[in-house]
Amino acid sequence: MSQHTSTSARQPKSLAAYANSRYVSALNTLRGKKARRKIVAYVESYDDITFWSSLLRPLETDTFYFEVMLPSSTSLCKGKKVALSNQLGERLGDYMIACVDADYDYLMQGATPNSALLYQNPYVFHTYVYAIESFHCYAASLSDVCVTATLNDRRVFDIEAFLTAYSQIIWPLFVWNIWAYRYAGGKPFSLLDLARTVAMPDANVYRPNESLEKLRHRVNAKIARLQKAFPQARKTYKPLRDTLFQLGLTPETTYLFVRGHDLQDSVVLPLLQTICDQLRREREREIRKQAIHSTQMQNELAGYSHATMPVEEVLRRNKGYTTCPWYERIQDDIRHFLNHIQTTHEDNTSAS
Repeated sequence: MSQHTSTSARQPKSLAAYANSRYVSALNTLRGKKARRKIVAYVESYDDITFWSSLLRPLETDTFYFEVMLPSSTSLCKGKKVALSNQLGERLGDYMIACVDADYDYLMQGATPNSALLYQNPYVFHTYVYAIESFHCYAASLSDVCVTATLNDRRVFDIEAFLTAYSQIIWPLFVWNIWAYRYAGGKPFSLLDLARTVAMPDANVYRPNESLEKLRHRVNAKIARLQKAFPQARKTYKPLRDTLFQLGLTPETTYLFVRGHDLQDSVVLPLLQTICDQLRREREREIRKQAIHSTQMQNELAGYSHATMPVEEVLRRNKGYTTCPWYERIQDDIRHFLNHIQTTHEDNTSAS
């Protein structure tokens, strides 16, 4: 090793690399008593910055504001493991928080290390539902996604009713999946197994009941196999189901708690794509019917095509989930946190 390389290797990291809540608090103090206090919010990836920023900004006060960023300023490492690393966990506090996807950790209720951190650390905030993608698939917002993608407001399919029925069907199997992770480390019935069983990439919007019955058959067959393979689950399945009820889960909203990208890619997007294709064809037929001559028709069709958007892009940008009770619950948690540090701040100001 050269002398230059050896010296570089011994150079200390910047002070910011060791930043913790007390460090941010000290920086806030240097700005003066009347300046707004910054709270650093660490997230898992670049894609998460928009979601958490949109959630946190409306909650800022005259005293506090948030700065959303990745947990490492010295590398491109991302993910929940980094956001909740032991080193970072020790740095959290009133002026440094972590904001992450819940995955199954909320439902585990402390049964795993990550779940224990979410459950016990007051400076870790999470989505409750599986992931941010789950919010993008919030059923009540999906009709507007179709309208934005196609510029056609006709309701050709009741998406919300379909996802409600879908959730009710998969609910007992979903409880089995949680049971597998709570009591057997997920090996008997993994997230991938669940995803394969409840996927609906070819749901028929013209005969939705037939598609739902096929799903019901797959779910019931899988449950029967699990019951046969794990008879000991009889003692713990119902108490676990009751616990999930107490946590706020319902059969009607189960879809929000399955793995987010599986829900998006294997259920919601294929369904929306089929609906949007139908809506676009309807609009194009109207243009062809109403056009006076071929030039006008071609111009109108080109203009319509230019104005519409791919449904996957609209879904990715969808923010119609802000009325979802689980989203509102996250905001309530943040408000409670801000009220706490506001009281602490006032007490410290009075003492000084």
